[in-house]
Amino acid sequence: MPLICPVFATIVIDLLIVYLYQDTITHFMKRSSILSFCGALLMMAPVHGFSQDFEVAPVNLEFNAEPGENQVKTINVRNHSNQKTSFMVTLSDYLPKGDGGREFLPPNSTKRSCANWMNINPSFFELNPGEEMALQIGMLVPGEEYGAAWAMLFIQPTREQTSWSAEGTLGAGVMVSGRIGVTISQTPKSNAINSVKVTSFSEDVASSGSDRLFNLSLDNLGERITKCKVFLVASNMITAEEKQFPPLEIETFPKATRNVQLTLPAGQLAPGKYALAAIVDYGPKYALEGAQIVIDIKDSGTQPVQPDTLTPPTE
Repeated sequence: MPLICPVFATIVIDLLIVYLYQDTITHFMKRSSILSFCGALLMMAPVHGFSQDFEVAPVNLEFNAEPGENQVKTINVRNHSNQKTSFMVTLSDYLPKGDGGREFLPPNSTKRSCANWMNINPSFFELNPGEEMALQIGMLVPGEEYGAAWAMLFIQPTREQTSWSAEGTLGAGVMVSGRIGVTISQTPKSNAINSVKVTSFSEDVASSGSDRLFNLSLDNLGERITKCKVFLVASNMITAEEKQFPPLEIETFPKATRNVQLTLPAGQLAPGKYALAAIVDYGPKYALEGAQIVIDIKDSGTQPVQPDTLTPPTE
C-alpha cells in the first residue's frame, strides 16, 4: 500500500527519536505535542507509490491492446534504503466490492483475470542504495478477449530468513516486508460498450449527526471499467436557486453494482423544500445519469420527505 515519501518519513522518525529519549521528568503534555506534530506531518505528506525504503511509479497501468496484440508498459522501482535490497514481483486477482473495496484472490482464479496474459521482466531483482530499475510489463491479449480484465501486481522487498524448525534443523527462506500494489487493467481500444445507470437513490434515515446522508446505487451495464464523478445538486422549489456540492470520484466495474454514500453538510441550505438530485458524470461523450427526491430543510433539524417515485433530474 502506498505510504509517505522518504523525506517526510525521515522527519517523523527523527521527531519520534526525540520523543523516545526525552528525560523521564519531561511533562506528558510535551510528549503529546511531539506525537501530535508527527501525526500532522503524516497527514500533510503527499501520497505516492512510496514505502519507507522504496518507490514505485506509476501505481496504475491501463492497457488498451486489441485481441491478439502484445503491449508493453514500464514500472520504475527505486531503492531509497542505505543497503542493497532484493525485490520480488507477484500477481493477484481481485473481486471489486460494492462499497469500493477489493477481495484479493490467487492469480487467474476469476473470470475477469488478466494475470495469465502478463509477462514480467524481471520478476526478481536486486537494487543498490539509490539505484533504480525499469520493469517491463507485457500484456498479450488472447484473440477472443474483447471485454475488460484486471489484476493486481505487488512489488515487495525480501530478505533472507533463517529459523530453527521443531526438529532443530536450520531452515532458510524468504521473509516479505511491506509491499506496494500496482493496479493493472486491460480493455481493448475498440471496446466502446460503456453504460452506467442509477438504480436507487434514498436518504439514510437511520444515520445520526447533523449532516444528512444519502445512498446511491449504480449499475455498470457496459464492458469497460468506468470512472465516474458523483455529486449532489439541491434546487429550492420556491426560489429555483441551485447549489452543487463537491463531486466524489469513484470507479465502476463491468456488470457490477457500486454503492455510494453522499453527504449533504449541515448548514449549507436555507430552510425550505428542495429537489435533491444525485448526478453521475462518466465522461463527456455520455449523457448525465441521475435521480432525484424531495427533502425538507428546517430550522430545528431536518426530516426527509419520502418520494412516491424515483424521477430523473431535470437538465
